[in-house]
Amino acid sequence: MDRFAAVERALRKAAPHLLLDVVTGALREQYGVERAELRLADYGLTTLQRVEDVPFTTEPVSLRDSPQGRAFGAQEPYVEPKAVQGTATVHMPVTVRGDRMGVLTVTLPEEHCTAAHLAEMQHICEALGHEIMVAERDTDLYVLARRATRLTLAAEMQWHLLPGRSVSRPEFSLGAHLEPAYAIYGDNFDWSVSAHHLTLTVTNGMGQGMEAALLTNLVVNALRNARRAGLELADQARLADQAVYAQYRGELHASVLLLRVDLGTGEIDAVDAGSPRMWRLRGRSVETVDFDAQLPLGMFEETAYVAERLRLEPGDRVLVGSDGVFDGVSRTGERYGERALARSMSAHRLLPAPQVPQAVLRDLGEYRGSRPLDDDALVVCLDWFGRQ
Repeated sequence: MDRFAAVERALRKAAPHLLLDVVTGALREQYGVERAELRLADYGLTTLQRVEDVPFTTEPVSLRDSPQGRAFGAQEPYVEPKAVQGTATVHMPVTVRGDRMGVLTVTLPEEHCTAAHLAEMQHICEALGHEIMVAERDTDLYVLARRATRLTLAAEMQWHLLPGRSVSRPEFSLGAHLEPAYAIYGDNFDWSVSAHHLTLTVTNGMGQGMEAALLTNLVVNALRNARRAGLELADQARLADQAVYAQYRGELHASVLLLRVDLGTGEIDAVDAGSPRMWRLRGRSVETVDFDAQLPLGMFEETAYVAERLRLEPGDRVLVGSDGVFDGVSRTGERYGERALARSMSAHRLLPAPQVPQAVLRDLGEYRGSRPLDDDALVVCLDWFGRQ
């Protein structure tokens, strides 16, 4: 672990844009690594893009059929079959608190590819991930590496709002994904974890393009402001409702589902203010979780909201989808949310929560056939383990 501490210190002292150079030099000195390559997952979670000074210089690799993708999906180091005698190539996931960021690939002498060294280098990957998150305040290098193509301005604003794509704690695992990743409008998710609660919000802003993005920015920040002021869930909805109405006077509104999970008991307080819907997989049974429908935020002045309560049991899986998911229709006109979504949840029940949203959206794409999405589609998946 002394070697790990030395690399961690070097990373902390490095300039934001030189993290990969520093970690490569430290790995060379400590483990005999000959070369290192860092790739980050793109916004669409379809490719791994290389971190390099000039973006798009190196071809991306697929997340679905590549050695790097295998390490990313399994979230454990993958050692490639030996191509050169005496040399090993290892792909290691770069993940921070459950948020899957990318993969670090290293080539090193075979005798250094031991279980102990792999465990130490995996710790270094976690430290690298932490430093990347901090460095993004000061450089665009890692943000640029995440995009396979240019984002629309609305999508740029929406991705900037997001807390991450996944998070894990002993009590739960949570993942989320948005499509179309490079041209999203008003859909958004947000979460915050404290010692006692997980607060999760799913937002569907009215309108398209910049209009929807600006509305959602107002809603998300109003909800954060209320949450950070210590308000109860219903009062958080009320404050955000007042902020939206004050700005748009009822002309625009936003549908939001607010959830607060007690990490000790599994009890959920919920405020259903619009269209995002929730399903629960318990055992092999999928059922819709119905709440009392309340008015979307900003529709009328001084709307009062009431929180409802339900309880999760260890082993439960909860999925929340925006109207772009459950209102998607097949070639025959059947809505996706009626039966197909339940089949998709059951089919992917063995996948970890961070991989479920993309799998469900992939099923939605096949369900719709060749017809492109005509609305944002957002899926959030929560696996509840309970506190031991």
